[in-house]
Amino acid sequence: MSDIPGLDGVLGVEHVEVGPDKVVVRFTITEHHLQPFGIPHGGIYCAVHESTASTAGQVWLGRKGVVVGTNNSTDFIRQATLGDTITVTATPIHRGRTQQLWHLDSIGPDGRLVAQGQVRLANLDKEIPPEALAAFGLDPEA
Repeated sequence: MSDIPGLDGVLGVEHVEVGPDKVVVRFTITEHHLQPFGIPHGGIYCAVHESTASTAGQVWLGRKGVVVGTNNSTDFIRQATLGDTITVTATPIHRGRTQQLWHLDSIGPDGRLVAQGQVRLANLDKEIPPEALAAFGLDPEA
């Protein structure tokens, strides 16, 4: 578990770098990440990709609205093992008025690609909830 609220916290995700042009997170494969056959569940990468892209997209969009995922496509390249620390990097492909597209790479401890994906986000014209602002370190009163 980490200090990040929600599913990321449950998965043990840590923010390494957070900015409008790149977000880097990491997590370590534990027994909680395994499917019944003892290998990491692919859904971990899908979930971490979506939340990492959403974090990046929201930081870029700022207070202009709220981002929501509309598509998540993840390819599993090679298997990680118990104890491996996975580093996930989100970089923008396209950022526009109504939508964004982010590329994600999940890299294992040996520097090799474990999974890659793309996440499409919609930019909603909606006020950001105060608890979300606080999670991003923004003053809800500003």
